[in-house]
Amino acid sequence: MTVRIFADTNLFIYAESDDGDKTARAMEIIEAHPVISVQVINEKVNVLTRKYDFTLAEAHAIAESLLDLCEVVPVEVATVREAIRLARRYPLSHWDSLIVAAALRAGCDTLYSEDMQNGQVFDNRLTVVNPFC
Repeated sequence: MTVRIFADTNLFIYAESDDGDKTARAMEIIEAHPVISVQVINEKVNVLTRKYDFTLAEAHAIAESLLDLCEVVPVEVATVREAIRLARRYPLSHWDSLIVAAALRAGCDTLYSEDMQNGQVFDNRLTVVNPFC
């Protein structure tokens, strides 16, 4: 059985950084072609242009590469409804609940993120793994 992994935005930010071990680990996960949502791509473009002084054209080029490299799932009405349910059940921000909802709807087993509690399990199906621990 193949384990399906979902990667949160922070991995893609570290991939563009000069953070040694974190950059290497992020690249290793990205090269495994994880599942991501359109939210991850949009957040990456926003962070690159607002915090790292990338031009919009540069950020868009990176976004296009992610569209080719990863399995990208949409954030639909059902995803938002699932995110609302999750945020009521678990202590999550709206944005984190959208990530978890997208991962669950995509049938992922593992969510790589440093923004959520390492080892937390959602709906007895999705485990958060902090790849930098």
